[in-house]
Parts: sequence; structure tokens; C-alpha cells
Amino acid sequence: MSNLLKPKPSHKKLKRQLLIVMLIIFGWSVAIGFILGLATNTQAANPPAIGTVDVVPANYQLGQEIFVENCSTCHLALPPQIFPTQTWKHILEDSQHYGARITPLIGIERTLVWKYVSTFSRVKLQSENIPYRLSRSRYFKALHPGVELPNNIKMGSCVSCHPGANEYNFRKLTAEWEK
Repeated sequence: MSNLLKPKPSHKKLKRQLLIVMLIIFGWSVAIGFILGLATNTQAANPPAIGTVDVVPANYQLGQEIFVENCSTCHLALPPQIFPTQTWKHILEDSQHYGARITPLIGIERTLVWKYVSTFSRVKLQSENIPYRLSRSRYFKALHPGVELPNNIKMGSCVSCHPGANEYNFRKLTAEWEK
């Protein structure tokens, strides 16, 4: 009997309520999208200050740290971008490292470094030989347009233009090259 006494909502009232709910959801979505858009644009306008050439996502940062730590014990750690992947593969596997005998990385450290260098290194052209020296790397040459490179490039040569190279910061340049 109580069902008989309740008035049934009219179709107009139901449609109006549905329209109001949909407008609220639409307005909320637009507001959230606008806020996310502002946050994204702010991040793009102010990228994090890093020393490497590319932004390194969190899942590669440990590999980068191990890479820099191991390479910089003897010389400047060079960004993986300057050599093709095949060069880095050879460097990681070979115990003969440019005239010095080294102990290659093994286990998880090697895997982490390999993921880092293989992700951020370049592709070798089919017709190209694997470069093992900076002077033979077309990427190194491409990253240094207009630079008169010496015949015998040494690691110390990097610091003359990249004063932050010892801290793995190749973005910072001397005033001469900032232009």
C-alpha cells in the first residue's frame, strides 16, 4: 500500500537530474584536465637540471650511477649518446679496455649498466664500422658541429669546453660555446 502513495518521478524531472549530473561530471573533468595541463606545461618549461644529454627516467638512474662510478675511476665517463650500442656492448664485455686490463662488470650491475647504455646510445648504420674512438664516432662529430676537433682527442679535451664534465655534466659549456 505504501507503493501506491509514493508519487512516481516524472520523466522530465528524471531527465533534468541526469543532465545536471552529466554537467557536473563534465565540469569536473574539464577542471581536472586544465589543472593537469598546467602542471605538465610547468614541468616542460622547467626541465630538471641534469648533467647528461637526455633526461634519465628513474628506472635507468641506478644503471647510470654504476656506469659513471665505474668509468670515472680512470677517465671521464662519456655519455652513451656518443657511441652506437655495438660499441658499448664491446666495451662492457671486453677485459682489454684501450690498452688497460679491467675487470668487466658482472651480474646485476652489468645488466643495469647495459640497460642504461643500450637505451641511450645510438644506432649504427649498416655500412658503418663500429667506432671505438671518439674521433671515429659520427655521433660525437654531430654533437659537436662547428668544433675544430684535434686529431688526437683526449679526455682532458672535454673539460676545456665542458667545465662540468668531471661531474658528468656535459650541458654546461664555457662562455665561448654558450652562444
